[in-house]
Amino acid sequence: MSVAGHQSVTGQRPAVGADGTAAAARKVGSAPLPAATTRRPASAVSVLTDTAPEALTVQVARTLFTTSPVVVVAAEGTAVSHTAASHTAASRTGTEASAAKKTAAADVAAAGHAAREAHAPLLLAPKVTAQLAAGIGELRPRTVMDEGLPVTTLAAALPGVRVVTRAAELPATGVPEQFSRLAVLVHGPTTGPAAAAIADTTEAAGATVVPVSGWDPRADAASIETLARLRPSAVVGIGKAFGPVAVLKDRLAVAETGRQLPGGGQVMFPGRRLVALYGHPDTPGLGALGQQDLPASIARAKKMAAQYRPLGSVPVVPAFEIIATVAQGAPGADGTYSYETPTADLEPWVQAATKAGMYVVLDLQPGRANLLTQAKKYTRLLKLPNVGLALDPEWKLQPGQLPLRQIGHVDIDEVNSVVTWLAALTARYDLPQKLLVLHQFQLSMITGERNLDTGNDDLAIVIHMDGQGTQPVKQATWDAVTGAAPRGVFFGWKNFFVKDDPMLTPQQTMTKIPTPVMISYQ
Repeated sequence: MSVAGHQSVTGQRPAVGADGTAAAARKVGSAPLPAATTRRPASAVSVLTDTAPEALTVQVARTLFTTSPVVVVAAEGTAVSHTAASHTAASRTGTEASAAKKTAAADVAAAGHAAREAHAPLLLAPKVTAQLAAGIGELRPRTVMDEGLPVTTLAAALPGVRVVTRAAELPATGVPEQFSRLAVLVHGPTTGPAAAAIADTTEAAGATVVPVSGWDPRADAASIETLARLRPSAVVGIGKAFGPVAVLKDRLAVAETGRQLPGGGQVMFPGRRLVALYGHPDTPGLGALGQQDLPASIARAKKMAAQYRPLGSVPVVPAFEIIATVAQGAPGADGTYSYETPTADLEPWVQAATKAGMYVVLDLQPGRANLLTQAKKYTRLLKLPNVGLALDPEWKLQPGQLPLRQIGHVDIDEVNSVVTWLAALTARYDLPQKLLVLHQFQLSMITGERNLDTGNDDLAIVIHMDGQGTQPVKQATWDAVTGAAPRGVFFGWKNFFVKDDPMLTPQQTMTKIPTPVMISYQ
């Protein structure tokens, strides 16, 4: 549900009532009532799971209010507005039904104005039910305003409670304690009366409505900004899909940092596309990234990325994929056949890329080294929100193997050890979702691939098809790699300037199915 543009987002209450009378004037002659008693949710993070508007609006009211001397009720769904009570649903023409629908929406809007003016919760119901009466009764009101439900039926269900039908008949009430650091998450973009009623009740309690496009606050840049500014002491998610509570709690911790990925938000995909230069700084033979100096590499990456912007609807982010550990022919002092680039040598590239609004991926060519051991050496860089990790099994050597004698492979258990560690690192520092890339152009490169752990909310895993050659051969490899991949991963594609015959244009690259979320150039 969406409440974009609703008054509760700004916290401003209208000075004029729904019936056009001034707020003060429409309370003349009524004995003032005490203020409602608001309640802070028992848990710092909670999720309301009811779906029917009647049950949901009652649940919201119970969550934010202990008592309320005034309660406002509006018809929803099949209820007949009392401004059109002479028509039954069965006898309406199409025009009449449309007019009644508009009238019902107007009723809910009018009820919302009244609720905000009276600092009262707003409940919706298709008809007067025992559940509605119980929900109202629990709030112990003295006056109920009825907008659209059968008045006599509602009055009969609420013995001892005064039922009125006009905002002007509501008595004055005091302002309840306002919970300015309480946030209520509502789902968008669907609009509807339930969303408006929830927003009105939230505003009456002094809380802040936070519309979320989707169900993950990390995926919505505007939600992140609001939550980072508010730093709420309690959050209520409206809708089962915001949960489980433990998941929402972790996502909120990330959102409240305000740190966003290049391109916006804190969830990697499908909210952006990366276009990366691959290679090692100052080493032209290892790829496009090292064929020019740092400023020129940034300019080249941005130029490549710009070609993809007209080809999709998501932000295109230029990126570096830097080979951090480089496979080599000599064993080296540690006998791993892998040169570990010092972190200090990579920092200028990471810092400059960060300043330029880019994403950075550190690629591991492990030789005989353990992938997790190598990954941990770059912890300082991986703590940054815009730095991810890539594993390159082609260069993984088994005992006794030498580089360039075979295509390497890695067991899924070793990959999953990196998955577990990287996800824990991301969670520990409340980082945006972190990218983990698995390079693959033969199925044998990752043994046990189906057992890849894809269940970490803190990671986005991309299987990156980086084969080279003719396009028919590359297409066959793409089909094999994407067809064998486990569920829950995204896909990447690599274009080779020299070794592809021919290299695809950006337009041709974007015809691949599934559409690649990361395109690298070597």
